[in-house]
Amino acid sequence: MKTDDLVRALAADAEHSRAQFGPAGLLALAAAVAATLVFFIPFFGLRQDFYAAIATPRFVLKIAVVALVAVAAAGLFLRAGRPGAKFGSWLLVAGVPVLLLLTGVAAELVALPSNEWAASLKGTNRFLCLTVIPALSLLPLAAALAALRYGAPTQPTLAGAIAGLAAGGIAATFYALNCNNDSPLFVAAWYPIAIGIVVLAGATIGSRLLRW
Repeated sequence: MKTDDLVRALAADAEHSRAQFGPAGLLALAAAVAATLVFFIPFFGLRQDFYAAIATPRFVLKIAVVALVAVAAAGLFLRAGRPGAKFGSWLLVAGVPVLLLLTGVAAELVALPSNEWAASLKGTNRFLCLTVIPALSLLPLAAALAALRYGAPTQPTLAGAIAGLAAGGIAATFYALNCNNDSPLFVAAWYPIAIGIVVLAGATIGSRLLRW
């Protein structure tokens, strides 16, 4: 095969993969949310004081942070399955929950006496947080990685990591509805670790599964 023919064939294959990944990516995100919901409702559900909690700024901040992580990761994920993915404005969106959480942490450090910082950071269920979020992420991660197989990611490790971020963000959003620790210090300390476990798993699997 001549070089020009090979280039055209590769371009056509990449375009075909791009067209396939669009619907597959959206379907994967929908399946991820549905799968997480199915497991969340019977095993966890809303916290007992949910309706009182939604009137508190710290609870609202926690939900906003994790939901924005999920939204930003979903946007990055839909780009990651395309050849030569460019993430553009989604990178800026991904920075919003970070800034929001840092603002919350700063406000809490100012509002609380320093001798209460450690207790707020430790919370009461950090080990549950580190367990439940990765567990709720299993099916969403599988769906996201399966969808990426329909695409043509040129950076498989990065694409897998983004799939993990999307899965972890979705799982963390649901878990936050049950978690009774609303301290920004707690959220900043433990939620990123829990989501990071899923990101690492996604990157590791993606580096092998998504390789051309």
